[in-house]
Amino acid sequence: MKILVVDDEKLLVKGLKFNLEQEGYQVITAFDGEEAIRLAHDESIDIILLDLMLPKVDGFTVCRTIRSFSNVPIIMLTAKSEDVDKILGLEYGADDYITKPFNVREVEARIKAILRRIAPEPKGDNSKMMISGDITLDYNFRRAIVLDRIVELTGKEFDLLELFLKNPDKVYTRENLLDILWGIGYPSEERTIDVHIRRLREKIEDNPAEPKYLKTKWGVGYYYKVAQS
Repeated sequence: MKILVVDDEKLLVKGLKFNLEQEGYQVITAFDGEEAIRLAHDESIDIILLDLMLPKVDGFTVCRTIRSFSNVPIIMLTAKSEDVDKILGLEYGADDYITKPFNVREVEARIKAILRRIAPEPKGDNSKMMISGDITLDYNFRRAIVLDRIVELTGKEFDLLELFLKNPDKVYTRENLLDILWGIGYPSEERTIDVHIRRLREKIEDNPAEPKYLKTKWGVGYYYKVAQS
């Protein structure tokens, strides 16, 4: 597995690189936003650790640019603790975030959790596709097919949609979804779920303002409605 670490703090990058290589990962590094975009485009990357405050191009813009050509998992590293920065990172396509200062073991745990989720299905497994109404999940490419339209998804979007498709009509609270997809006790805000739901609706719904598939149970949470066109 190849990890791209992007941060302008060279000592931090050196420490992360050393520890991740001890865990068996291949690590490449970038110290500004322009270099990060180039490496993400030119190299075969499995996961990106991306600092928010970068020279030349900021982390938000880097994330948004990478999302225009890749669905590689992105974990934001930020010294800011304000909720707005975390939410903005998710808006721009990040899968997760870690607030500095952090323990390198936490970083390793987050990486392993994401890589487990995106691991390809074993060859010969008959569950490479899951169909629910108009929506098909393609496990080989971690994407969805809505009617005849291919929809590229980030790791968290895929996991969220898979959960809904496996449990149609079941209403999940935001807290439920955080516990299932991020883990019980994970330090995240319920608004994180709203951001991912909105992004999913923008991708799979014809009219996100009047969703056909991902419904809201007002005052409770969200559920998936099987629909046939």
